[in-house]
Amino acid sequence: MNSALKWKLIAGFLLVFIAGGASGVFVTMTIAHRFIFAPHPQGVVAQMMKNRLKWQLRLTDEQMTKISPIVDKTGTKLEEIRGDTGRQVRDTITEAHREIAPLLTPEQQRRLHQMEERRRHWMEHRGAGRRNATPSESEAPPAQP
Repeated sequence: MNSALKWKLIAGFLLVFIAGGASGVFVTMTIAHRFIFAPHPQGVVAQMMKNRLKWQLRLTDEQMTKISPIVDKTGTKLEEIRGDTGRQVRDTITEAHREIAPLLTPEQQRRLHQMEERRRHWMEHRGAGRRNATPSESEAPPAQP
């Protein structure tokens, strides 16, 4: 085998390795992003906590029976906190845009409005914590310039 062929083979293997690594990173990031940021069905947080506690502490069935109501209550509280935090972030951004809009030119105000529309569409598309929102909150229009 001549040296040119060896280098081509090495380059080919490296390219395949890099492509596999890049694919792995992309898939991992996509799954992690959905797991972290997407709203979880009700009770999933508590169930994950129970599974982790049972496995790490090696709890008996009797202990799990006693611990389950506490973990369920904690999971519910954590889900409420997550929903409240999302609403606070959304309200803070909306307030900032309302304060910024008068300082902008008409073209900049139009762009700000487009940014808000894109963000709102993205949030609706990914289901951003709308489980606890009232219909009026879900249908609230973005801040007008």
